[in-house]
Amino acid sequence: MTVLPTRLDPAAPEYAANRTAMLDKLAALDTEHAKALAGGGPKYVERHRKRGKMLARERIEALLDPDTPFLELSPLAAWGSDYPVGAAMVTGIGTVEGTECLITANDPTVRGGASNPWTLRKALRANEIALRNRLPVVNLVESGGADLPSQKEIFIPGGALFRDLTRLSAAGIPTIAVVFGNSTAGGAYVPGMSDHTILVRERAKVFLGGPPLVKMATGEEADDESLGGAEMHARISGLADQFAADELDALRLARRTVLRLNWRKPGPQPDPLAAPPRYAEEELLGIVPGDLKVPFDPREVIARIVDGSDFDEFKPLYGTSLAAGWARIHGYPVGILANAQGVLFSAESQKATQFIQLANQRDIPLVFLHNTTGYMVGKQYEQGGIIKHGAMMINAVSNSRVPHLSVLMGASYGAGHYGMCGRAYEPRFLFAWPSAKSAVMGPQQLAGVLSIVARQSAAAKGQPYDEEADATIRAMVEQQIEAESLPAFLSGRLYDDGVIDPRDTRTVLGLALSAVHGAPVEGARGYGVFRM
Repeated sequence: MTVLPTRLDPAAPEYAANRTAMLDKLAALDTEHAKALAGGGPKYVERHRKRGKMLARERIEALLDPDTPFLELSPLAAWGSDYPVGAAMVTGIGTVEGTECLITANDPTVRGGASNPWTLRKALRANEIALRNRLPVVNLVESGGADLPSQKEIFIPGGALFRDLTRLSAAGIPTIAVVFGNSTAGGAYVPGMSDHTILVRERAKVFLGGPPLVKMATGEEADDESLGGAEMHARISGLADQFAADELDALRLARRTVLRLNWRKPGPQPDPLAAPPRYAEEELLGIVPGDLKVPFDPREVIARIVDGSDFDEFKPLYGTSLAAGWARIHGYPVGILANAQGVLFSAESQKATQFIQLANQRDIPLVFLHNTTGYMVGKQYEQGGIIKHGAMMINAVSNSRVPHLSVLMGASYGAGHYGMCGRAYEPRFLFAWPSAKSAVMGPQQLAGVLSIVARQSAAAKGQPYDEEADATIRAMVEQQIEAESLPAFLSGRLYDDGVIDPRDTRTVLGLALSAVHGAPVEGARGYGVFRM
């Protein structure tokens, strides 16, 4: 074994400062997560309970196998928008009757579970994860359809939800809808297009148009039950495959449906005997400095997330600001690329390119640990071919076919974010630590660039430059970019799949690796042209 040594000193003042800063960020994050957990607030939660109904997360808990984890995805969706944090929906991956499933649950305490633009984006991301990783889908439905005041942002792109259900089915990936309440208008197509449907007696209402719309459109008088009640669909229309007595019975039937899928994933399960890291996961709190300009050694992170802290480094003496090497996480083989000193030079880019090709030859998933300010700039580096070499790395990432998992630990700026498999490069999963920041460049650099351009423009016109106004504008720009670089802001826009506690990184990566092995893991055997 090649056990990574550690130089981390938990008694050092720098460690204590880093740990305190991270705990402060985690406390702030907990406050934001609590908003998602609160749903529509005490009034609407109480109203929901008085109707004898379970909350969205309670339904998920009852669906899952006892004492198994649930990897919640995008819990901060809609953060910073005009819509409630969480986007009126819970999504994630959990185990049902021994089968990993992608699970979604409408939160009916938030405007009756109506879908807003961020609900749509969150649901589409969940469908993408299910399709790429071949995970059966269980939709726990209780929704009034589109949030009508925002229909202009939902109607056109919203059709993709129903398209996705048919594509999942066509790909042989089972889809199950369990309807607990309203599933109206466009929402009626969720059970209508699912492979299996379960409706709750005297609760489920599935119709394209409710009684008021039918009255307006046709003049016909009808009640909820005759239009779309569970018993009508079970006895007359045939929409319901299973007729549940109550919510718990519906979840029991959903579990039986998953059991009868006889689903088998092609890849292995996590190894329960995998050796834990040699160093405490608690120490991950003190590695990343509060000031991201201060470098840190990512090997200290690797040593606390891989099996046995065992890591075989690739080209350790070449391109030293990028650490690359082979390891296992919960028994799954992985290749890891981690930024060591922030900047990517030509050597690092070439090293990464070769390593990514090797991982594809061996069909090994890649884990990207981000702390990069981007590719190096300057006359010496431009003449040395940094554009060509950075392009090689981005080419390799773009055309790699093995699963990619990305974790933003610190900075993730500029094209370095792309080369390290940022969101646009379609990693299977992307998570962030509370310490992470991502933008075109750092706030001070961006504000400084704008200042230089404005100064040059004034000089070209022969005009005096207003230094006081420049200082004010720079401060405003820095404040804006800082706010827009923070994890909650980016997670709210679904640029990641969740902001996680650093101590949970190994567990989260293990769950994600198990999920990606639901589909065959096969690397690319060919690439685009590499400019040499």
